[in-house]
Amino acid sequence: MESDKKQPAAENPYQLSDLKLSAVGTWAAGIPALKASVSDLIEEKTLLRGASALLKMNQVGGFDCPSCAWPDPDDDRSALGEYCENGVKALAEEATSKKITAEFFRDNSVYDLSQLDDYHIGKMGRLTTPMYLPENGSHYQAIGWDDAFQKIATRLNALNSPDEAAFYTSGRTSNEASFLYQLFAKAYGTNNMPDCSNMCHETSGTALRPTIGIGKGTVTLDDLYHAEVVVVIGHNPGTNAPRMLSALEKCKGNGGKIIAINPMPEAGLMGFHNPQKISGILGGIKLADIFLQVRINGDMALLKAIELLLLEFESKSPGEVFDQKFIAEKTVGYEKFIDQFKQYNLEELAASAGVSAAEIYDMVQLLAFKKRIIFCWGMGITQQPNGVDMIREMLNILLLKGSIGKAGAGVCPVRGHSNVQGNRTMMIDEKPTNAQLDRLRDFYGFEPPRKHGYDVVRAIRAMQEGKLKVLFCMGGNFLSATPDTTYTARAIRKLDLTVSVSTKLNRGHLVHGKESIILPTLSRSDIDLVAGEHQFISTENSMGVVQSSKGMLQPVSDNLINETQIVCRLAIATLGEKSIINWNRYMESYDAVRDDIAACIPGFENYNQKVRQKGGFYLPNAARDGNFITEDFGDRAPFTTTVLPQHTLAADEYMMATTRSHDQFNTTIYGLDDRYRGIKNGRRVIFMNPKDIEAAGFTSGDQVDLFNYDDGVERIAPLFVIVPYQIPSKNTVTYFPETNVLVAINNVVKDSNMPASKYVRIKIKKHDPR
Repeated sequence: MESDKKQPAAENPYQLSDLKLSAVGTWAAGIPALKASVSDLIEEKTLLRGASALLKMNQVGGFDCPSCAWPDPDDDRSALGEYCENGVKALAEEATSKKITAEFFRDNSVYDLSQLDDYHIGKMGRLTTPMYLPENGSHYQAIGWDDAFQKIATRLNALNSPDEAAFYTSGRTSNEASFLYQLFAKAYGTNNMPDCSNMCHETSGTALRPTIGIGKGTVTLDDLYHAEVVVVIGHNPGTNAPRMLSALEKCKGNGGKIIAINPMPEAGLMGFHNPQKISGILGGIKLADIFLQVRINGDMALLKAIELLLLEFESKSPGEVFDQKFIAEKTVGYEKFIDQFKQYNLEELAASAGVSAAEIYDMVQLLAFKKRIIFCWGMGITQQPNGVDMIREMLNILLLKGSIGKAGAGVCPVRGHSNVQGNRTMMIDEKPTNAQLDRLRDFYGFEPPRKHGYDVVRAIRAMQEGKLKVLFCMGGNFLSATPDTTYTARAIRKLDLTVSVSTKLNRGHLVHGKESIILPTLSRSDIDLVAGEHQFISTENSMGVVQSSKGMLQPVSDNLINETQIVCRLAIATLGEKSIINWNRYMESYDAVRDDIAACIPGFENYNQKVRQKGGFYLPNAARDGNFITEDFGDRAPFTTTVLPQHTLAADEYMMATTRSHDQFNTTIYGLDDRYRGIKNGRRVIFMNPKDIEAAGFTSGDQVDLFNYDDGVERIAPLFVIVPYQIPSKNTVTYFPETNVLVAINNVVKDSNMPASKYVRIKIKKHDPR
């Protein structure tokens, strides 16, 4: 490719592949999942290497899957393989034998690489050596580790204030690296720690912490097995957490019922063919007993309708539907909460939700006389503008039923990346509490900064306003994960320096500050040798279990170092003799890191001993034990009175939600198919209701451009293909990151300040080829 200094593309190239449509799936997993898994290992040229690693993935003494945060069973881990199709794809990506060398960057300019789509960029292979892009440079060039750290340190130390730097974290980062990363940022002098939680489950923590005293879920895997009813709302487990399907299968086997609530009928919510069972291969199991197809953001109206009917059931059978003893002893605000229902009408709520009153009645009949009830949700809830309120409304239902803090009942936010919950536990947080900061001060002897830092959205605005000069990214693909792509790209280009700790190439390396550095790191499955000793790291899963993870593959390059080592060397180069923290001690021993975590974070006492136990250990969870320790309400959980949103769309407007395809995890694109939705060889599609297509004068297969006009700014995502789909009228769905450009920087979730990517007003026009 030729050398070129043109502006690199901020988004995927606007080009269509040979899109083909097939039948929409009605069940998930089975033989097709096995075939797809093997196919990915072959494509990455790692069939034998990858297959040997799979025997150790999610096994005791092995390594934690680099994909989702779904927990491993406490007891009977499958000998055939404790992983799913997406876990195999994630492993294939990092176990690949394909490499990106310094010669690759010498031969390919940043601009030329940016003309490739995200799928092909990600398929180049593993990064093998640190790379540096000088100001006005067209090609990355090799740089030594010491020189790279010195360049970063020089930039950081030249800033007018530590608050001109931000330190981003992805959910892949281990507990050890996360703890040291936040410690470095605070020792440097800032709480600017935007992280991926700001884009996925910040809403969950914001909703739960003031109400039940903890910003996490309250259930275990065993609770799911023994629940009487599991409500899966705003989540697609067949793609986002496929191993959840096995848990739901066990729940059904124990007599439990599954209720699915989503604007799109998802294969993984309907049926499951367990590929590890003969019965699954032959036929499988129907999962959802009830499916309620709400319109986008109709969830709140549905939840209020459920409560209204539960109140009717309780009035007819006093004390049999509501747990009055629990309400009296464990909650506050019941009377005010109940009083609101005088203003609501079932038919009106049903119409607002987009489902019939009869369907809601059927669901409530299933719930009314049950106690072991679990609500599970994903980003279909957390990325709504009123997501915090909706989670609190689910909690209201559980409080009415006394269905939290007991076996088989509670809340279950289904987290995304494999240690995103652990990151937050390790104090990766732009808003650390005074108690957390006091513990660090008392242990280390320095005064950490108290001012709250930037979250993701505020960090992007600060870049745009010139308030941030350096962005250090510990994993992830900041550009493609964030909203308002054009705005964000312009903001990033104003930075003096961007630094990316990465395993593979992504678009975030191609849209950069004036200078850019790539630091290649070991992956979860790689052997990590320090001073000749094989190290292990630790992670926390969605249900609060902390366990060890020990890689077993020979790294693709001798020039890779672990994230823990990267943080320590960065700290030594930047802080020098000013630091009272012994970073060399941490660099030489991860046990030393864990010893100090044990001293600074409650629940990690005797960390090194407990993490070596078979299966790890559960962190304390007072709400799981029925104890709600809240700042404003003492030992009681408050009922929350929320507002019912009003939705209005102009005649030519539609509501759009972004989603993943089955062939991706977060911003990593594994392939161009979405097997369950009938999409083959394409991603630039917009799913629409067939009647909407006809009413607008479109036909299936039409090429269209998508527009958003929030804040008076025209945003455009060009060249999409219309695909008819069973979806509520005036609702549309597209894949991210292709349509992140349409998510305005100010379109955020109330209170949590997350991008509201599931609630985007758009207009659709015939494609303009100009």
